[in-house]
Amino acid sequence: MARVVPDVTGLDKQFDYLVPAALIGRVQVGSIVRVDLHGRRVGGFVVALGAPDPAVPLDKLKPIAKVTGVGPGADIHALARWAAVRWAARRVRPFLVAAAPPKAVARVPAPRRSSAPVPDPVDPGARRLLEGDGGVLRLPPSNDDLPVVLAACRLGPVLVVVPSVDAARVLAVRLRRSHREVALVPDDWAAACGGVDVVIGARAAAWAPCDGLAAIVVLDEHDEALQEERAPTWHARDVAIERARRAGVPCLLVSAAPTVTALAWAGDRFVRPSTADERAAWPMLEIVDRSRDEPWQTSLVTSPLIRHLRDPERTVVCVLNTPGRARLLACKACTSLQRCEVCEAAVSLADDSSLVCGRCQTVRPVVCQACGATAMKNVRPGVTRVREELEAAAGRPVVAVTGASEDVVPDAGIYVGTEAVLHRVRRADVVAFLDMDAELLAPRYRAAEQAMTLIVRGARLAGPRADGGRLLVQTFLPRHEVLQAALLADPGRLAAHEARTRAALGFPPSSALALMEGAGADEVAAALRSDGVVEVAGPSQGTYLVRSDDWMVLGRALNDAPRPPRTRVRIAVDPPRR
Repeated sequence: MARVVPDVTGLDKQFDYLVPAALIGRVQVGSIVRVDLHGRRVGGFVVALGAPDPAVPLDKLKPIAKVTGVGPGADIHALARWAAVRWAARRVRPFLVAAAPPKAVARVPAPRRSSAPVPDPVDPGARRLLEGDGGVLRLPPSNDDLPVVLAACRLGPVLVVVPSVDAARVLAVRLRRSHREVALVPDDWAAACGGVDVVIGARAAAWAPCDGLAAIVVLDEHDEALQEERAPTWHARDVAIERARRAGVPCLLVSAAPTVTALAWAGDRFVRPSTADERAAWPMLEIVDRSRDEPWQTSLVTSPLIRHLRDPERTVVCVLNTPGRARLLACKACTSLQRCEVCEAAVSLADDSSLVCGRCQTVRPVVCQACGATAMKNVRPGVTRVREELEAAAGRPVVAVTGASEDVVPDAGIYVGTEAVLHRVRRADVVAFLDMDAELLAPRYRAAEQAMTLIVRGARLAGPRADGGRLLVQTFLPRHEVLQAALLADPGRLAAHEARTRAALGFPPSSALALMEGAGADEVAAALRSDGVVEVAGPSQGTYLVRSDDWMVLGRALNDAPRPPRTRVRIAVDPPRR
């Protein structure tokens, strides 16, 4: 008998199937199979094998129809069961899907390992941590990641997790040039299962197979792309830490600005470069103090910025996380803020000169509801409007880049866009953050870390100060901890401040929390309160905050809470943007 998890969205159950005599030996824990379920044939994952239950007649069990190929191994299944509790998923299917090959793998190829020695140089700090149980390595933005991975290669097969597919592809090419056998997942899933020197990929690589695993390396641990936005909101860093613990191998977290969570896990297993070396690897930071300006009447194009824009020898990248023409409008006649007539949320000015509600998508003409006037002023301009202002100030073309832009960005001397511009543009002399306060004051507990992540991306694009790299930040908060940490090239100042603040407010890693919303959330919250294992606050705008001292206690309580029929509760454990 084989216990199968159907690969069907929304189905939480596991089912028992008979293993036909012709398939005995081919069906293993981890096999991907085809089974009959409710009159149709679906895929599924074998999660257990055993003798049939004597209480169930054999004629009631359907046979497995087909073995599709090899899937996640028994160690990944055990990890998925842990993750189902850690992120309150109640089921293992989402994690098995992340771990599965993109196409059927009929057989595992023979191992391909390099006989060439690992080339120098290797990072000494990484080598020191990897000789123990791993830890956190603080590496400045402009430093190379390759020596870190090569240091791990000296131990044996390495699993490397990076935030983006593009970064994984570039590093894979460089590792091959260093005479390492590399599997880039998910495309090279079969080779990774068979055995290579390095298995590398983006977030889902934390679940990838790696025969003979000797170490796990997570690059840019601070990057929020390592966390899944959809529920279950699992984080590749935490999956890697637990997987390394179970395998008894070191886990190395590498970051230019390590998160409080990573530092709390590492404890004294932390290595940073010397102050002089770290400072030299960061670009110059110019803070434009706007605290004496009138925010309602001042353009985002300041005089210090204009000096850089008008230098034809410099490539300038301007970052503004506000798409469209305007995100907040006020009537010029009566000064009232423009809001949606349906849900009362603020409306924005679209590129086609209509007012659009970002909450309910209601569209209306540009007309003030209070006085009927049609003239508006920008309280918070967007990328489209700022591009026009930059072009007028610079006297040269400006290219706008957002997440909806084409992948290939045309060459220009000046770019402006959302944070997507930091990924699409290859080099810059100056990276300017036009409205950093929107990031620093965002209503989420990780706002400071996420703002520092933007600065790290900008610093990597601009390059070190010895090469002329420069960051420009416009702010009304020049003494903010994030800016001071970047100014002094010492992210540890921010981490220490964040650790104290979160401990005082009861935010992770000092506690475990989850957000719960949707139909049936009231009933689930009532059950949790009566049980008394976790704290429940709310509702606030239909959302409950559930808190505990331990992640596994929190996950078990949420999984065990009874849910009424037709419940559609969404649970986000440690949500990335809340």
